[in-house]
Amino acid sequence: MFALTAEQDAETRSEQVFRRIQAAIVKGEIAPGSKISEPELARTYGISRGPLREAIHRLEGQRLLVRIPHVGARVVSLDRDELIELYEIRESLEGMACRLAAERMSEAEIDDLRRVLDTHERDEAFQAGVGYYQQEGDFDFHYRIIHGSGNRTLVKMLCGELYQLVRMYRIQFSATPNRPPQAFAEHHRILDAIADRDGELAELLMRRHIGASRRNIERHYQGAHPSTVKSRGTS
Repeated sequence: MFALTAEQDAETRSEQVFRRIQAAIVKGEIAPGSKISEPELARTYGISRGPLREAIHRLEGQRLLVRIPHVGARVVSLDRDELIELYEIRESLEGMACRLAAERMSEAEIDDLRRVLDTHERDEAFQAGVGYYQQEGDFDFHYRIIHGSGNRTLVKMLCGELYQLVRMYRIQFSATPNRPPQAFAEHHRILDAIADRDGELAELLMRRHIGASRRNIERHYQGAHPSTVKSRGTS
């Protein structure tokens, strides 16, 4: 086995810390709006400041951290209007991705997507009715469809620049009462339309699916006390 150089070792540790902090933010373990303390994170993850700063820089690139003048880095906390805008973007672009996926996904890719939904159905949280499957990448129904669109610009936007930010809020709202089984049924209808090569229907169903999530968010804010909206964000 080859020994890592000091530079390679630093890169490896930076990648590990980046993934751990990313997961903590996306899952809400580091709360929205929290101030990022480099000394505290360095102690928590046992890493020097250099690799840590590289990880923080990458998290800023994913829009999970924002840098505020004279304050420093904080975990992103979108307000109501910003979050609704994000879902409006998803509604339009993921609808387009669905239409293209119906035209371009291979039969093997469609079969793989059915297996992804089978995995979701077996998830303990889903079976208990307390949440929906939230693994990322190839285990993510939306991620697979976007890649299936074959449109590199859509992939870059929705599976790169915005992906973890979107996941953060998908996870926060995944336990909305009655939403997990409804979302699962909607996923199946979307996949059936893709399999039937009905791009127009697939796009319509995806837009409705994301629109339903957007309306859940709007109801959340309508039901929140004004004093809690600012402090809690959308958690």
